[in-house]
Amino acid sequence: MNRKTLVLPALVGLLAPVLAACGGSDSGSSGGDAIVVGTTDAFSQNKNKPAPMDPAYAYDVGTWNILRQTVQTLMAYPKGDGAPQPDAAESCGFTDSGNERYACTLRKDLQFSDGSPVTADDVKFSMERALTIKDPEGVFALLSTIDTIETKGDREVIFHLKTADATFPFKLSTPVAGILNPKDYEKDKLREGFSIDASGPYTMKAEVKNDSIVKAVFTKNPHYKGMLKLKNDKVELKTFPDADSMGDALAKGDIDVMTRAMTPEQIDKLSAKTNGDIDLVEMPGLEVRYLGFNTEADTVKNTAVREAMAQIINRGQLVSEVYGSQAEPLYSMVAATVTGHNNAFLNKYGDPSVSKARNLMTKAGITTPVKLTMHYTTDHYGAATKKEFEVLQKQLNASGLFDVSIKGTPWDDYKKLEQSGKFDVYGMGWFPDFPDADNYLAPFLDKDNTLNSPYVSTEIRNQLLPRSRREADRLSASKDLGAIQNKIANDVPLLPLWQGKQYIAARDNITGSEWAINSSSTLQLWELGRGVSS
Repeated sequence: MNRKTLVLPALVGLLAPVLAACGGSDSGSSGGDAIVVGTTDAFSQNKNKPAPMDPAYAYDVGTWNILRQTVQTLMAYPKGDGAPQPDAAESCGFTDSGNERYACTLRKDLQFSDGSPVTADDVKFSMERALTIKDPEGVFALLSTIDTIETKGDREVIFHLKTADATFPFKLSTPVAGILNPKDYEKDKLREGFSIDASGPYTMKAEVKNDSIVKAVFTKNPHYKGMLKLKNDKVELKTFPDADSMGDALAKGDIDVMTRAMTPEQIDKLSAKTNGDIDLVEMPGLEVRYLGFNTEADTVKNTAVREAMAQIINRGQLVSEVYGSQAEPLYSMVAATVTGHNNAFLNKYGDPSVSKARNLMTKAGITTPVKLTMHYTTDHYGAATKKEFEVLQKQLNASGLFDVSIKGTPWDDYKKLEQSGKFDVYGMGWFPDFPDADNYLAPFLDKDNTLNSPYVSTEIRNQLLPRSRREADRLSASKDLGAIQNKIANDVPLLPLWQGKQYIAARDNITGSEWAINSSSTLQLWELGRGVSS
């Protein structure tokens, strides 16, 4: 039968299903045919991206979803989210009261997928490698609070941090902190191609056509030792050029599961069905979308121009026209369900108002209409992105204060152009590296930020962020985190738009689909099993 499985947050950062999917989440078999999962994420290699699968380079949710299946980290997320728990490690924890010394002991007899031993020196090598390479994609910044790494024997690793960092256990769960086999990776150079050699739950073999992965085959790693319990022996991840072709494949039975990114129309259609053999799983999501500004560009250099855009844009209308019930307006860079969130933009700007925007620009001496181009990526965040920017364009132009054109660019070129400052205004999405307010702020505002943004707030970088990281109780960090969000609303280097929900569609003989993606949009393929159709 077709029915909708709803997963709701029982606590912030902890997800629990309130309705089991057909067959039950733990009744799947680890044997049988490979479970085939569809995605519209693209994985390509080119001169600008020669090492797409290197953890020291990769910094997008799609590639991380491959790395999380194959590269083991000291810490990992348990079923249903919650605080990270030891995976490659047997135990981890701060050993001082100031959150500046963090020690881990590896599991006994830990092995890479080729059977060779994993040692503390391999952990040290892997993380120092990312920090040495310091790739412009910016993923190394997740480890930037590390000062030195010390090893004791084969199993003990001690991280000495530059400053207090209560979020460090979360960072050790990200792929950039993955443990790599030194015989396969050079310490100061990225590894080109699609091969991955590590100690995660699966090994991966890529089927490649025209320098792009068409299918990634994940096979259970017999040497894996960690906290994860695999419900299958093999999963195939097939890439599709668009959501419609992925949906057709699910309907025909060519794939078992459909993941990101489905269109709003597909989700509405699946939600409305009352019979059939496909289940739709809906979960709260921590994905956010926002506009970024090159604050040195002539068109938006004046803060009043950015403030006026913040005053005009109608998030409610945007979400209603493009995403319906599948998203919610967002008034901060921090997702609404994350501890420390505040409604900074709503508090400052209130309801959309053209007259208030006009007053802002008149007071600043801005000649209107301001002519500018807003850029979006055509192939990274889903088919609805173009419509989203058409709505934004219409809202801004209707005010008479702006003359906005929009332009779409494929992701491989888009990211490079954005980082080199070629876009004055651009749309981006963010899937958190870990579910903490710090990760919605530091990646865009700290030194070596992922956007290569020219905006600098010394107050944020030197006071508010470091001070917030001293608080192990993240609720106690809310004052400083709130001050950062208020500063963003005042200066508008970033403009939050909406927060999305997450969906998976699966044939009803597939079990565990309600656990197959966590709140940070991480695929957990090990949760999928094959059961009996309802």
